[in-house]
Amino acid sequence: MVAQKEVSNTYKQNSVTTASPGELTLMLYNGCLKFLTKAKKAIEDKNIEERNNNIQRAQAIIYELMSTLNMDIEISKEMLPLYDYMTRRLTDANVKNDIAIIEEVEGLVTEFRDTWKEVIKITRQQQFSGTSEVEV
Repeated sequence: MVAQKEVSNTYKQNSVTTASPGELTLMLYNGCLKFLTKAKKAIEDKNIEERNNNIQRAQAIIYELMSTLNMDIEISKEMLPLYDYMTRRLTDANVKNDIAIIEEVEGLVTEFRDTWKEVIKITRQQQFSGTSEVEV
């Protein structure tokens, strides 16, 4: 069992160190969603410490996403207030012990994640469409 965990940890570490910036962003979104799910479960289980821990971890990921925005790009200027809103709502969820607020943020993160997946997909298609023809 310990060997399996070591292999899993090594795989995860290699995934992060070899990922493109776009893939790292996708990992951040997925990690945020994981912590939001855990926070909801902690509320259901009446585990205040777990709720707090997982909400704070989700917020830390959102802060990381905020810090990576390139403010020279117009969409970043639109994303920043949305990320800020999400972190404030998560503070509300933590104080009020409110699953509905977490679900609201979860919906936003899911939309951003799904949009980001599409961006990666389109970018890859554009990258490989120019290299798919082999010259003889």
